[in-house]
Amino acid sequence: MKIVIAIVALIASLYSEDIYTNALINETSPYLKQHAHNPVDWYPWGKIAFDKAKREDKLIFVSIGYSTCHWCHVMEKESFTDIKIAQLLNRDYISIKVDREQFPHIDKKYQQIFSSATNRSGGWPLSLFLTPDREPLYISTYIPRYEGYGSIGMEKLLPYLSDIYHNKRDKMVELIDRYKRADTDIYRDTNESIHFEKKLIEKTISQIERSYDKINGGFANRPKFPESSKISLLLDIYRVSGEKRAFDMAKYSLEKMARSGLYDQIDGGFFRYTTDAEWQIPHFEKMLYTNAELISLYSDMYLLEPNPLYLKVIKESISQIDRDLMRDGLYLSASDADSDGEEGGYYIYNYTELMDTLKKGDFNASELSATLHYLGIEEDGNIDGELSHSHITSSQAPKRVDEVILYLRELRKNRTFPFVDEKINTAWNAMMIKALFRASRIDKRYIPIAKKRLKNLLTTLSKDGTLYHQTIADKKPTQIGILEDYSFVIDALIEAHQVTLDEKYLQRANDFAKRAIKLFYRNDRWYLSSDDIETLADIYDSLYTSPLSMMLHNLSLLALLEDDIDFSQIVDKSLDRYGRVLNSAPSYAPKLMSTLLLHKIGGLVIKSSRKNLEKYSKKISKIRYPFVYRKTQKESDYLACKIGSCFAYSKDIDGLISELERR
Repeated sequence: MKIVIAIVALIASLYSEDIYTNALINETSPYLKQHAHNPVDWYPWGKIAFDKAKREDKLIFVSIGYSTCHWCHVMEKESFTDIKIAQLLNRDYISIKVDREQFPHIDKKYQQIFSSATNRSGGWPLSLFLTPDREPLYISTYIPRYEGYGSIGMEKLLPYLSDIYHNKRDKMVELIDRYKRADTDIYRDTNESIHFEKKLIEKTISQIERSYDKINGGFANRPKFPESSKISLLLDIYRVSGEKRAFDMAKYSLEKMARSGLYDQIDGGFFRYTTDAEWQIPHFEKMLYTNAELISLYSDMYLLEPNPLYLKVIKESISQIDRDLMRDGLYLSASDADSDGEEGGYYIYNYTELMDTLKKGDFNASELSATLHYLGIEEDGNIDGELSHSHITSSQAPKRVDEVILYLRELRKNRTFPFVDEKINTAWNAMMIKALFRASRIDKRYIPIAKKRLKNLLTTLSKDGTLYHQTIADKKPTQIGILEDYSFVIDALIEAHQVTLDEKYLQRANDFAKRAIKLFYRNDRWYLSSDDIETLADIYDSLYTSPLSMMLHNLSLLALLEDDIDFSQIVDKSLDRYGRVLNSAPSYAPKLMSTLLLHKIGGLVIKSSRKNLEKYSKKISKIRYPFVYRKTQKESDYLACKIGSCFAYSKDIDGLISELERR
């Protein structure tokens, strides 16, 4: 009997996950390292894996995901730790793991092909089956271990595709041709002259209204994302046209989100999305980019209509990001949804456990009942009938709610904080730095913090005018920057210039813009990277604002601030390239539509000495014109300028404002 037990123990130890080590062990990506002890013989994306596939005449399996992706974790547990699936992959495939946050252009390329071929949106994990020449044979998202969820299942799919590749040439060519046609469709010409007139603004509002949730705010049904760029477009439309419908949709959505389960009512910060239309139950991952864009958006809304709720969200979110995602003066990428294997385990509450804790305080029963009801924490729960995630249920807060929240925070301190992805991503850091500068228009205490973070970013991830895409703390960056890095760094630099009036920021923005054009703008088309993976940049705001739309917005602003006609002409050409979308479905590309408003209506630059511009910043901010910017000059008189000309002049600011109001 002892011998049998020993043999069983030996076999168990052989199949424990740490007995396996693959090539991912040497990678820096936290996501790749999560798979370093799978029995699958994983390789990182690169020449070694591709050469091996050709040499051994094997199909390539590519799994694209990211470290805080719930369904990526599910597929790993079901398939990539399973011995039988691992044996099938190792026998018939060369398996490659890709961190989509490390190589977003690779992910985008195949997401585009998948969507074009299937007329469905993609997602993560993205599962690719490629020939040794890297031609797509089959693309899917999550694939279960066994047949289910409308999928054949890994156990049957792996031998099926391998058999097609080796034994059924006609079927293989048919599958490859399908994806080739889809890839070609991505490059279809959408050139069309833009019909920019009042009707286009009305069309945009009407399209957004069709997806607008009048009861809960926001857009669509479920899952429900914040869609920051769409709300930002509504505010731009309001600035341009005074259209109250646009303002009301933006305002109501932001108020509902701030009181909802999308927002962490206990610690601050936003989750990535909710699984329901009412914004109650989130998927519990927190992304740096989600919070950065929302902090900027709430700051914009506060500047239009001050509201203590917006200010609370701004300050709490900045504090939460600084506390949980800060490392050596820069920001980490994200925190996971799971804690100790339970989704939302760090954030949700058991009513009985909570009441036992709160009884230690000096609260009476009615205070506790009212406060917990206000926080949406009920005895029957809103998750699986027993657990609760907080959301605000009333506009009137009980007197002692802040004290109760302190107890709720203390309860969390005894739990395991979710896994944090420690990648320092250039684009996302730039988004957060821009958010700090934007918030500093409300609270100037954020200015020195934002300046310090920006200096850290440029010192760590920029060298000789070239940006790098990401790094890990204490590691030297090696991955050359892509379009999104340049787009969002330039945006942060322009914001830094407008807040501080320091010309060095504008000069850096100008230099990076010229570098970006050289790297990513080829034959009147924009690409996501400068390497051999030719992925067209697109105009659609997905996880966050489209890097291409952001770049065009930057170039339009730099054309205005630097009086640069070349930048303006590139924007003109690029907007016309997507004219068909802007003319027919402008709400599908919110940031591009915002860029069109800026570019066609034109911004206004107020020029004077730095001393004057700082002294009269409040008066300048109240000028009744949708897009107003500041630029220093040596002279102390005042000018109002557009691209190519200055059209108003005065010796004093009031005189300039009066002249502008007469026009």
